[in-house]
Amino acid sequence: MIRFTRPLLAGPLVAGLLMAGHLPAAMAGLPGAADGLTAADPAAQASPPAWPLLPAEPSSDPPALPEGLPAARAQWQRVNDQVAAFARGHIDLLRWEQARAEPAAAPGSTPSVPSAPSAPSAPEPLTLQAALAASMKHQPELFTRPEMNARERAAVQAAWARHVQGVHKAWVDAVTARTRAALMAQAHDVARTGAELGRRMVVAGNWSQARQMREQLVETAAWQALVSARLAERAAVEALAGRLGLWRGPDIVALAARLPQGLPALPEAVWPGQAVDAERIEALALQADADLALLRTEVERDRRAADPAREALLQARLDQAVASAGTGASAPPHVAALERPGDAAAERSLHGQARLLSHAAERRSAARLAWQQVALRHAAARQATDGLIKLHTALDQETLLRYNGMLQSTWDLLASARERIGALDTALQARAAYWRALADGQALLAGAPASAVSPLPDTAAAAGTGAASPGH
Repeated sequence: MIRFTRPLLAGPLVAGLLMAGHLPAAMAGLPGAADGLTAADPAAQASPPAWPLLPAEPSSDPPALPEGLPAARAQWQRVNDQVAAFARGHIDLLRWEQARAEPAAAPGSTPSVPSAPSAPSAPEPLTLQAALAASMKHQPELFTRPEMNARERAAVQAAWARHVQGVHKAWVDAVTARTRAALMAQAHDVARTGAELGRRMVVAGNWSQARQMREQLVETAAWQALVSARLAERAAVEALAGRLGLWRGPDIVALAARLPQGLPALPEAVWPGQAVDAERIEALALQADADLALLRTEVERDRRAADPAREALLQARLDQAVASAGTGASAPPHVAALERPGDAAAERSLHGQARLLSHAAERRSAARLAWQQVALRHAAARQATDGLIKLHTALDQETLLRYNGMLQSTWDLLASARERIGALDTALQARAAYWRALADGQALLAGAPASAVSPLPDTAAAAGTGAASPGH
């Protein structure tokens, strides 16, 4: 979790990062953060990133059937003799063949497609703090200087908060996309296993080609989902790389390999690390807005300079103009001038108070929404982790027990695996939404503008919950 601070001088900020141990590790582990002249030179060598290849496209051809009754009987006898040697039929046979084809694979496992290449000597996973420290090397405008005035410092504070918010969300998106690509690879493996078993059922004469085509459609859909997940992963990694100043293709792939295997665990507190609650968040948001503080100072000065009687008279005329304008006026309301010395001071005071009220009301509203979004996202992520995943894990184990006892079919087992992967995907999306909401809330309390509130994801339906096909 990123902790925001007030704007500091360039020297103390860099010294703080060095003392924390973030800046050297980030720079050493992220090669390719070269100067802008080299990156902008069209003649500079830039090899494309060596992303892993996609699995072969699923076949749309039905399995070839034997010609003639004698050939069909011979094939049926041969296939069923092979299957009879295994307690649970085709799926055990398929696993045995995979184990022979891939000696390094664990017994009973199915081959998986890696979501990112692994480096021979990969450094430590790229933490959020390390990513922020690395990004600051290319953001000289985010450092304050002694000669800056209060308004310039307020602008730097807001820009700093927005930058930390952007890096935080880019890191969350990259880790989420990488984890989701691995889940979609598992879903594709399950669908590919179902399609292969269906093909064997057709060859054995136990299935029609129509039922096999349904399994092929499931595999095709899983392959398409994997392609989309891979593209989302690469786009998210590229977005994070841009914030870290990386531009060489191999460095982009190395960055993907450095990302953690998953998002941080959901914290117990709704807003961890800070004394933030629903009662205090409005005050904290107001205190963090440097522009609001400057505007308040200006309004207080203008009020002292204005004549209270003339200010009250102008306010009365404004109220009268609003009342007479109604709701169907085609032109803006008109207010007669006071035509006395000192009118400008009264108008300046009233206009400043109106701007201050509008700014403060928007800030308080944004603070309330930020708290609600973080709290609800936290509840949704907790329910998805403690409820949805636990239920699907228990159901998966129960299905496996019943499958081992010959009470459920292979297709029930595959359907249960697809449902559990869908539940993991739903929980991943809910957790990512929480961390993004927390990044927005922390940025608001550091002086950044309010961020839009997005709707909660639908956690009621997990992906891949297709009905199980009968048969064994």
